[in-house]
This record gives sequence, structure tokens and C-alpha cells, in this order.
Amino acid sequence: MSVVSENAVMPAHVFREYDIRGKAGADIDQRFAYLLGRAFGDKVKKRGVSQAVVARDNRTSSPELHRALISGLHRSGCEVIDVGEVTTPMFYYALEHFNISCGVIITASHNPGDENGFKIAMDKTTIYGSAIQQLKTVMKELNASEAIPDSFDWDKNLLKPRDIETPYLHMLREKIKLGPRKLKVVADCGNGTPSPFVPKALKAWGCDVIPLYCESDPSFPNHHPDPVDPKNLQDLISKVKEEQADLGIAFDGDGDRLGVVDEKGHILWGDQLMILFWREILPKYPGCEALVEVKCSQGLVEEIERLGGKPVFHRTGHSHIKATMKRINTPFTGEMSGHLFFRDEYYGFDDALYAAGRLLRILSHSERRLSDLFSDVPQYFSTPETRVPCEEGQKQPVLEQVKRHFSGKHDIIDVDGVRVLFGDGWGLIRSSNTQPILVLRAEAESEQGLKRIKKKMEKALHAACSDLFISW
Repeated sequence: MSVVSENAVMPAHVFREYDIRGKAGADIDQRFAYLLGRAFGDKVKKRGVSQAVVARDNRTSSPELHRALISGLHRSGCEVIDVGEVTTPMFYYALEHFNISCGVIITASHNPGDENGFKIAMDKTTIYGSAIQQLKTVMKELNASEAIPDSFDWDKNLLKPRDIETPYLHMLREKIKLGPRKLKVVADCGNGTPSPFVPKALKAWGCDVIPLYCESDPSFPNHHPDPVDPKNLQDLISKVKEEQADLGIAFDGDGDRLGVVDEKGHILWGDQLMILFWREILPKYPGCEALVEVKCSQGLVEEIERLGGKPVFHRTGHSHIKATMKRINTPFTGEMSGHLFFRDEYYGFDDALYAAGRLLRILSHSERRLSDLFSDVPQYFSTPETRVPCEEGQKQPVLEQVKRHFSGKHDIIDVDGVRVLFGDGWGLIRSSNTQPILVLRAEAESEQGLKRIKKKMEKALHAACSDLFISW
């Protein structure tokens, strides 16, 4: 047994808004995972629950964290349903399939390969905010009151390995039935955790599949599995053109975010995809509230209104969004980053493979090309999501100063950062909840308008902090 200082085992910055993330081995090690298992296990048992689902992604550090996490859960007397190396949506589905309300998946999603972390579910939904901070408090108390073991052993009587791949893929086959048009699809998994599962699902749906980087490799040798960054989609774009495919789809490291390129190789961002999905969904839910992330295009807002929906601006973050979806009973929403949440015909969690299936279903029932499905959508000029490095302690002061800069001159939406409304467009600055960066985006009715808005946003940012490097 060993006793470890609080700061050494539990750095405060890893306890983030939606999950826990940090440098593997430095911020998050086996001792941390064990204490998390103990704290979460105690919390689960106090709620009268005796089981928890545990899963992990394909990162190099995940197996050792997996061992320590389960050891902590066992020490708390919690039976573990271990579904192994799977995507985050497969973990969510395991909660539904086995009818277990609580669980933990070891993953750092799209963060760099040397990081890792945990997404935690209670009552079949991910916890966030104060609930994560409460776990930190319990971990501190346990660290002070008991020694951490030198080895992380399991109680075999409390370990139940279970297969979730087979029922998950079966469920997708049953829920998604494609139309008569056979589709050629390039699938880029970026060597992330979805790699073994995506080609199987696409083939089961009857697609002609061209796999790209669909071999699991936690070193991510070809590109980082983050479809928000256009540079990570360049190989997919080239392959779609080379193969004359109907579309290309890309997945992030843990399979909860979707990237799409059309047959011409043009990137379709999350708000564009949402227009297609809302056209299918909103007629079934007339007059419903439709959550709109602050980063999304005015074109999405206008389309929701045209379809009879009521747009409601909402902050970024999968945990917040899922909670609000349940509260207002809305059937669908999404984020620019490719998180897409279907309660219509599905469970409400963000599953990139299911979202890809819904897109394929729309396209397979149409004779039009994917690019043509957007021909009647008003075209705005916009930047991609731009990330500006900014230290954690600087982010909030910068946002506050930017808000003061524009207050009284322009209308502002401040549900998440600062979205400044200009007459012919808007500019946004918000803080990432998972990384030390500020996220920028701008949109306008013309190229000249976009240039002007970008300059105004840059001026406000540099007035707040002259050291920021901005590259739109």
C-alpha cells in the first residue's frame, strides 16, 4: 500500500465540465483511475445500484487505466459489466441493452494520443458540471482516508465480460433500412476506436465500402482522428474523388462525432447536415423547439423556422444538450463539431455511425447527388471552426473583455461565449470546455462582409490579449 499526495494524484484541471481528461501517466494514472473507481462505486452503491458498465477506447494507456478502474469498483463492492474496447456510442448502447443505469468509459475522445480520460454515466446519461466536482471531492476524501494498493487486482466474482458488438451492429441493421439506390462510401476511421466496427455496419446496410485507415492504431499514424479540422479530411476528399464515391464519412477517435464530404469533395459541416435531418424530422413534430448551438449558421435557423420549428440557441456540450433535449422533449439536435443527437427513432445519445446511417438512408431514397440536396439552401460565407491557443486562466477574462467591447454597439447572444450580431452576419468567440483554446467562427452574407466581421473580431480579441495568434 502507498500514500500519495493529493496534488500528485488529483490535479484539479483534469476535472472538466463534461468529463475528466488529462495527460496519461502524468495527470491521469492508475492511482487516479483506482480512486475514481472507488468514488464512483461508492456513489453507485448508495443509489441502490450494484452494477456498472465499463469500457475503454484504443489508446495505449487505456488497458492499464481499465485495470485500475475496475479494481476500484470491485473494492467498493460493485459488479462490473466489462464490454472491452468499444466506441463511446457502443458504451451508451450497452447501458440500454443490459438495462444498467451507470458506467464509465475510458477515453479522451479526439484529444491527442498522449492524453486519456473518463466519461461517466448515471441514470443512462453522462454527468457534467457539479456532479463531476462531487466525484473529485469523494476521491480526495478517499485518498486521505485509505491507502492506494500497490497492485490493482480484480475480484473475479464481480467481473462479467460481455459482448456488445454483436447486439449493437444487429440493432443498427434493424433501425436503418436503406432505399433502392446502392451507395459507394469511403469511410475514414483515422485508426481510432471505430475502425473495426464502421466497415461492418456499412456492408450490412448494403453499401459499397472503401475503407480508409480502418485499422486500429493508437499512434494515429495517418492523421489525427478529429473531423472538425479540415486538414484531417484531405485524404478522405482525395479518395472520394479518386473512387468517384457518392460521399465520404469520417469518425473521431471514440466514434461520437461525424465528418462528411460530398461527391465533389466539399466538406459538409454539422449545421449543414442538420438541415437535411430537420427536413426529415420536423414534419413529424410540428412546432417543436429546436436547439441550435451558438456556432451554427443563420441558414440553419432560417430553415428550422421555414419548417415550422422554434429555434432556441443553446450552449455547446454533449452533456448539457442531452439533458436539455430530455427536458424540452425535442427529437433531434446537433453541433458544428459533428455530434448529432437523435431521439427520433433512437436513444438520444450522439452516435456518429447511426447518424451516418440516417444520412445514407436519405441519400439512398433520392436520385439526387448529396451536393444537390443543398441547392435550395441560402449560401452564406463562413469560416470553419478556428481554434486559438489560450491558457485556461486567460480564457474567461478575454471573453468578458470582448463582450464589453461590443456591448451597446451590437446585439449579443451570450448563452455560450459571445456571439456578436452584425447587420449582415455574426462573429463568435467561445471557450472550449475540453482544451486550452478559444473557438472562433464568423459568417456573413458576402465575402466582403465576412472579411469585415473577421477584422472586427480580431481587433476585439487582440485588445483583450495581444499575445493571441489568430489564423482563420
